[in-house]
This record gives sequence, C-alpha cells and structure tokens, in this order.
Amino acid sequence: MNIKGLKIKKFKVIPDVPAKLSGLYAVAYNIWLTWNPDAIKLFIRLDAELWNKTQHNPVKMLGEISQERLDEVANDEGYVIEVARVEKKLADYINNKKTDSGVQREEPGAPKPAPLIGYFSLEYGLTEALPIYSGGLGVLAGDHIKSSSDIGLNLVGIGLLYQLGYFRQYLNQDGWQQDFYNTNDFYNMSLTEEKQADGQPVEIELKFPGRILYLKAWKLLVGRVSIYLLDANIEKNIEPDRKLTAQLYGGDKEMRLQQEIILGIGGAMLLDKLAIDIDVIHMNEGHSSFAIFERAKVLMKKHSLTFEQALEVVRKTGVFTTHTPVPAGNDEFHPDLIRKYFQEYTKDLGISIDDFLAFGRMHPNNPNEDFSMPVVAIKHLSYVNGVSKLHGHVARKMWKDLWHQVPEEHIPIRSVTNGVHVASWLSFEMTELFRRYLGDNWQEKQDTEKLWQRIHNIPDPELWRVHSVRRRRLIYFIRKRLKKQFIEKGASRLLINQAGEALNPEALTIGFARRFATYKRGDLVFRKIERLLELLNQDPQRPVQFIFAGKAHPQDHEGKEIIKSIIHSINSNNLIKQIVFIEDYDMNVARYMVQGVDVWLNNPLRLREASGTSGMKAAANGVLNLSVLDGWWDEAYDYTNPNGWAIGSGEVYSDRSYQDEVESKAIYSILENDIIPMFYDSGPDGLPREWIKMMKNAFISIVSFFNTHRMIKEYFNTFYSPAGRNFITLSKNNFNHARELVKWKNNIRKEFSKLVVGDVHFNEKKVYKINDHINVDVNVFTGNLKPEDIRVDLYYGNVSRDHGLMDTGMENLKEITPVGDNKYRFSGHLVCKKTGNFGFKIRVTPFHSLIIDPYEMGMVLWK
Repeated sequence: MNIKGLKIKKFKVIPDVPAKLSGLYAVAYNIWLTWNPDAIKLFIRLDAELWNKTQHNPVKMLGEISQERLDEVANDEGYVIEVARVEKKLADYINNKKTDSGVQREEPGAPKPAPLIGYFSLEYGLTEALPIYSGGLGVLAGDHIKSSSDIGLNLVGIGLLYQLGYFRQYLNQDGWQQDFYNTNDFYNMSLTEEKQADGQPVEIELKFPGRILYLKAWKLLVGRVSIYLLDANIEKNIEPDRKLTAQLYGGDKEMRLQQEIILGIGGAMLLDKLAIDIDVIHMNEGHSSFAIFERAKVLMKKHSLTFEQALEVVRKTGVFTTHTPVPAGNDEFHPDLIRKYFQEYTKDLGISIDDFLAFGRMHPNNPNEDFSMPVVAIKHLSYVNGVSKLHGHVARKMWKDLWHQVPEEHIPIRSVTNGVHVASWLSFEMTELFRRYLGDNWQEKQDTEKLWQRIHNIPDPELWRVHSVRRRRLIYFIRKRLKKQFIEKGASRLLINQAGEALNPEALTIGFARRFATYKRGDLVFRKIERLLELLNQDPQRPVQFIFAGKAHPQDHEGKEIIKSIIHSINSNNLIKQIVFIEDYDMNVARYMVQGVDVWLNNPLRLREASGTSGMKAAANGVLNLSVLDGWWDEAYDYTNPNGWAIGSGEVYSDRSYQDEVESKAIYSILENDIIPMFYDSGPDGLPREWIKMMKNAFISIVSFFNTHRMIKEYFNTFYSPAGRNFITLSKNNFNHARELVKWKNNIRKEFSKLVVGDVHFNEKKVYKINDHINVDVNVFTGNLKPEDIRVDLYYGNVSRDHGLMDTGMENLKEITPVGDNKYRFSGHLVCKKTGNFGFKIRVTPFHSLIIDPYEMGMVLWK
C-alpha cells in the first residue's frame, strides 16, 4: 500500500502550562516582548540555555521546556508574581489610550479613529525568531511598526509569511558563501491563524492564469498593532503555487511578480475580507504597488465609482516610500508577463491592458518599455518620499523624467529620514542606565534633544563601565560563535583553540556588518593590506581589531567574492586574533555588534546608500560612527561638536578605482591619527575623557533625532494626517467630492491648452534696494476656465552663470482683476530680501483645494 497518497490527519499539541503561569502565553504571542527587558528576562530565567537554543522564540520555548521545569517555577512565588506583573504591564500598554505624540487615539464611542493606515511591506524584521526579513528594508519596517504601536498610531500591517524565510549563510573552508534554508514552523512562532466567526480559517482567492490561488491569513501582534501575513502553502493549491510564499526574494522574475501580486492585490483583498476599511495606504517600497488597483476596485464595487474616480481617491490617500537610489534596484516586469497576469484583471477595472501597462511606464506610449513598480506608485500616489535628505535629492534626479518642464527642486518627492526603534536595539545595561539618569519615561520623550541633554548627568565612569561590559560580552559571544563555526567546518584543534582566544576584550573594536552588495565595499579597509597590517601591529599597547558580518544575495556572485577575499586576507595573514568574520548575520548578531563595538564603519559609494540605519543603532549604544557622508550620516555628522568621523568631504569621482584609493587612505589616516590615539588617551583614572565626550555628543545629536518615534510623527504630520483628511473630504455624500474632482480634472484637461499668458509687467529699469517691493502683474486669457481654476506664481531666484535660476522661491500672484472677456490680471509683489542679480518666470498651473502637487496633472505654462 502506498501511504504517500493518503491525506494526513492533523492535530496540534500545546504545552500544559500551569494556570499560575498562563500570563506567559500573552507575553509570548506579542512581539512587544522583544523591546521589554522584563519580559525577555522571564524566559531567560525560565531556561537561559533553551532561550538561546530556540533563537529567542518564546512560543517554541514553551513547547520544548520540560513539564518538570514548568511545575517547578509554578511553585516559585517570586517568579509567579513577576509573570503577573509583566502580563499586567503588557495589558496596560495595549489598553492605554494616552499617546506621547500628539497622534491622538479616539476615545471609546467615537465613530471611527482617523486615519486608519494600511502599511504594506514585503518583509518585516521584528525579531530573529521570525525570520521573514532580509536586511535594512525589513528591519526598518519592523521598527516602523514598533514605534507606531508605542505612539498609538492607528495602523495595520500587511505582508507575506515565508515558509523558508530568507536564506541562512554558511562559509566553506575557502570562504565561499553557501546558502541554505530552515523551515519555519508557524505553529511554534508568535503567530495565530486568523479565523472566521465559524472557526474556519480566513482565506482569500486570487485569480491566476488558468487557476485559483488560495491564500491563508495569519495574525502577528506587535504591541497594539496587528500585522496580517498571507500564506500560499495550503493543500488547496497545486504544488508549484504552494511555494510562492516559500522564500523571500527567491525564484525568477515570474515568481517575484506573483509574490508582488499576492502582497498588493491579495493584501488589499484581505483587508476587505476582514472588513478593515483603511483611510490611508502606505507602501514601503514598490513591491506592493498593485494594491493601488485592488483598492480602487474595492472602492468601485462598494461605492459605485468609476475606475477614474476610485483611482483619484487612492491617489489622494496614498503614501509611497522609496528606498532604492539606483534605477536597476527597482522591480520591472516585461510587458508580456504583465499581460499574462492582468489581461483578465483589467476587464474588472474597465480599462484595456495597454492602458494598464502605461500606468507603469516612464514613457506611457513606448510599447517596449517594461512595467515599473515604483513608477506606478510615484505616478498614482500623492505623497512620495525618500528616506534621507540626500536620498530625496537623489530620488528627484532619478525620477525627473516623470515630470516635464518642471524644475528639479519642484519634483514632489520629499524626504522623511529613517530612524530606529531605540528600545529594540539597546543593551539591558544601557537601558537601565538611561532609566536611572534620564527618567522612567525617557522612551516617550526620546525624540527631544532636551531629554538627551541629561546625558551629561551620567558620570563618565558609569557610562564607560557599561560600554566596556558590552564590549566584553560581544567578544565572548564572538569567540563562542567562531568556535562553533570552526567545529562545523572540521577545522584543526589548533584553529578551534585559536577561535577561543580570538580578539581582545579591552582592545579598540571596529565593526562592519551589512548586506555585502558591491557598492557597500565591505573589503575597502583591505585595499592596502600592508597598511592595514601596519595599523594592527604598530603598537602592542594600543591593539586594534575588526569584526565583520553580513550576507551576499544568493545570486550576487560579486558580493560573495568580496566575502571570500576578506576570509582569504584573514587566513593568509594569520589575523584570526585581530579580525573575524561571523557567519549567518541576523538581528541577534546585529544587536551584539551595535551594543559592543567602539566604532561602526560604513563606507558605501556615495549616493548609493539611501539611508542606512545600523549606525543609528550603534550610536544609541554609545558607539561612534566612521562613515562616508552618504544617506543619514550626511545630515547627522557634526564637525563643530564632534559626534563621529567622516570619510572624505562628500566627493564623488567618476573613476571607481580612484574613489576606493582616496577613501581607503582616508580610513587608514583617521584610524592612525584620530581614532586610535583618542581611544587610548586615558587620564590617571584610566578613562578616555575625549572619547566619552564624543559619545555624549552622539547621544544628544544623533539619538534625539534618528529614532522611529520622530520618524512616525513626521509621517503622521506630513502624510498620514493630510491623506486622512483627504479621505474624509472625498468620501462625503457617498464620494460625491471624488466624482466632482474627476469631472473638474477632465474639464481642465480639455481647456488648459487654451490658456494664453500675456505680457508680464514690472519696472525692469529700476535698481531695487533691500526691502523694496517689486510689483508684478500679468494678464491671462482663461478661455472657458474660471480664474480660480488656475494658480499664477512667480518662480524667482538668483541668475546663474548658465542663465538659469538657483536658490529659488515661489510667490503667488493673489490679486485677480477682470480686464475683459475671459481675461484677468493676476498681480502681486516680491520683497527684495538680499542683494544680487535676480530673475523670475511666470508659472501657471491648475488649482483645486484637493490638488496636492501643482504638477500632478502634467500641465504647466511658463512665461
């Protein structure tokens, strides 16, 4: 008999946790545990070895711990009391309506908290116990969710639940990265199946070519916020489809498209199925851009809107965050692949497949251009941002072809600089130090510089002691991990013993940990190996050591070569006691490193790092940054009140080899002349006072701003709140305002080309002085448009060498006077605020109270 064909009868087994300890369940099934030391300590106290063995997974730990141990602690009165205290702390946190932000939650009885944000992300880095993330994008999404919970933001997350997650890393004896996967056991993770009222699993059905794809929903609690994750690995699906949510960033282009359909369309369908009526949609990267169309489709069905009307609602209530500063890093799909999956779907929208393809093209009429996911989002959402000030400039330059006749500085891509969820990355010791000297409620005020001025209250010896303890803990962790790596490779006993003595707990320790993409230049410090050896060996009384960690994408052979070259440099120069590479980088390794190194090294090619956040996590633990002026460090570095070191001054050279040469020399020089002397320059008390002073500068200038509490408030005030107000306005009277807006836009499209801008009048012969007014007026023939349908502005600035304008500003010509049939004079003035050679142009654009960006219709007249 072939038993393989028989259907398995499934059942679930859960631990018999004594009633006195039932609170452990509530804590284990909420990711809140990961940023609350008291909650973590409950499980460490229960069984420290098992806590580490289960990779800090509280649910799995409860499933594996012996019944004898559970019964034992159930009779430990102190432990029982502590469980009850932590459970109450969690309950109080969840039920607390007070916020620390001005992002006010509605009181019970209010019609509906507004706005409700639907946050879509392909990955979430919340804890190493739930490996559904790859790196910075996912960890940023996780920190976004955690701070949203802390602040009390009304937000729900949407993502995918990966059976295999992201790949694990193993380096062979030659240093070549091997990729492997572990299977995630969802029933032994902090997840619950989302159920219907009748107890059946919540499922949605997606139409794929020639078949139906069934998706199951799981729920993940992150404090007050819920994340819903879609899972294709269910028996109803054919075998290939069950693997669609197996790997993060796995498979070919078609699988990536399928995953993004699941995230965008499936995610929007799930919200509808769960009756979660969001007001605002936020897309973390372009992976979820198909949600734009499904959200429009839901609005069409519910409110009898046309596709054009529904799309207008989505546009005015949508936020898109781009993280990728190079076009090649954004997802694009061949037109034939889009046709295969959307030929039928577009019929439900009432548009043609060619119209659909045009939505995702920089040049809509080019039939050979691929379909770009970020282009869809940028063109169809009103609120778009990069993730640092510098990245905002890069993004505007990168996508400028989407706006014709628009000055680059007017391109409506703003920036909200990333931050980190400080509590998630702090060591226990630093958390306790902050509590003692900054106050019990320091986390609620973490985004105020006034709070961090109290860092001066911490005595230098105490701060240095905590930092030194964390360095020692890092070194012991590294030795244990390195020893395990060598044993698994079958290394010699000599090498294994050397691993147990690797690194010096008292030495200056420099950390480098991130994804090993080529532009991040993980091997830059090895460029002149003889120069590096000189620094490592020049003074035995001033030892220097490096810790490296990170993964290259499985298909990134150049990235793997960089890792291999580092391993070869370590081995061939017998540097195991001074430089180590730690395999299988994850959130746990990251925490040890950002909490324990002295210097955080970051040397990407400038303008290639959108933001970066690892250096922020390090700074929160008193670690000093040594970085290229790229991403967040470009705006964080302070020369006048030193808070770290800059590699170069922001130069960008066309010759990559020359760039590497210049910046590697800069690293060696800064280490030799600044970092090493300052670290070891101790007074009679053994304290490096100047170093500690710089640490305190970093706390004040970096941690006070580069945190996700500040970031979330900025998203709320800049995007979420106005987008929520737009939804309220557009949805009134069964979306009558949306219908009227589309009607107004169609009229503008028909009539705008008939506008005629007449002569511009001002006294151009006069030489003006400071504070003089320059009176300007211009006649405009408006045709069939009303004067209030347009806006006339002065675009002014200094005249540049090439006769353009720089340091520009905008002044509205507010006064409108009829001067004839359909002809109006628009008047206003400029105030001369500084001296120089100035000029201006007249700009005419459509105007409506719901037009967020004057260029969103692609219509502008210049004179």
